[in-house]
Amino acid sequence: MQIDRWRPVSRLLFGAGMMAAIALLATFSLNQANAQEAFTGNDQGPVLISDQFNNRVIAVDRRTHEVVWRFGNGSDIPGPHSVVGVNDAERFGSFTLISGTGIPPSSPALPGCSDSVNGCPDNRVFIVGMGGNILWQYGQAGFTGSGPNQLNTPVQAAILSGFPQHPGFHVIIADQGNQRIIVVDLHRKIVWQYGTTGVAGAGPNELNNPNSAEVLENGHILVADESNNRVIEITVGGRIVKTFTAKGTVNGAAFASRLPNGDTLISDSNNNRIVEVDDGDNVVWQYLTNTGLGSNPNPAPTRGIRLRNGDTLISDQFNNRVIEVTRAGNIVFQQGMTNFGGDGFNLLNGPYDAKQIGDFTGLTPPVDFDGDQDDR
Repeated sequence: MQIDRWRPVSRLLFGAGMMAAIALLATFSLNQANAQEAFTGNDQGPVLISDQFNNRVIAVDRRTHEVVWRFGNGSDIPGPHSVVGVNDAERFGSFTLISGTGIPPSSPALPGCSDSVNGCPDNRVFIVGMGGNILWQYGQAGFTGSGPNQLNTPVQAAILSGFPQHPGFHVIIADQGNQRIIVVDLHRKIVWQYGTTGVAGAGPNELNNPNSAEVLENGHILVADESNNRVIEITVGGRIVKTFTAKGTVNGAAFASRLPNGDTLISDSNNNRIVEVDDGDNVVWQYLTNTGLGSNPNPAPTRGIRLRNGDTLISDQFNNRVIEVTRAGNIVFQQGMTNFGGDGFNLLNGPYDAKQIGDFTGLTPPVDFDGDQDDR
């Protein structure tokens, strides 16, 4: 029923909306200098938060904690103005890429979902403009599948240019329920895949609940293979060249990124920590999110992202907060009240992802700023 309800919207996305998205991205690709300026962030600028169980993406002012932009009306039915169980969002220029992950069935029902038996699926990755209109979409609202233009619990996505051997703009998607990482072009065609669709495992071309994927400067792909408790670096040809487990201690790899110094930052969710490992998989830094006063004993942090200033921005999921910590472990910014969920002023409910707008330190940048030939 939900599919039929939103099918006319889906058809529109092939028309003017998709053409507008392609036109804007083409403009960026023609002038990389302007693109870099558009994607350069302010360390004190807004923070973009995927507020999972409030079914919304918000940008908040660091100083006042006020919401300055939002997408999502809170509904648990996916539609043109709603997103359900959002796990990831990324601002690039004036566009925002959003992953509508959905909320699984649970008894009692999880916050943000009124259906304890069937859950509240979303299964879309889409781009919205500043006015909140969906301009491009992959996946069908509320429909779970693995065929063309179908997803199953997409947990993370990134816009990228010049994926190896595929020039032009694409979107890489961690399609968790289908046990795969896919790259799709703006015409919604899958041009690359790692992981055997629907097969959970740890063998060749197998993943087990992949939770993120980042394209590295060397053209490899860094994958957080959550339920295999590992982070793997793979070539475009599908060969694993490195594996990171923090010497076998990672339990639930929720996110991973490659830092400018060559280290790898891992969100070790079930150990309630963000951990940085060197090229030899040795732990060189970590931060535990469950040791503070009033903390949930198992907050399961889902995103740890290193900022340009050297601090780390952490989505501390079940502590219902986003925090920025220094190398010394001091909290210098917090959105949300520790271990208290809500949707009012300075409140969050299960924040899954947070990014400093315009800061792509360690993340896949929308435009390859250095102008080299590594992704051709």
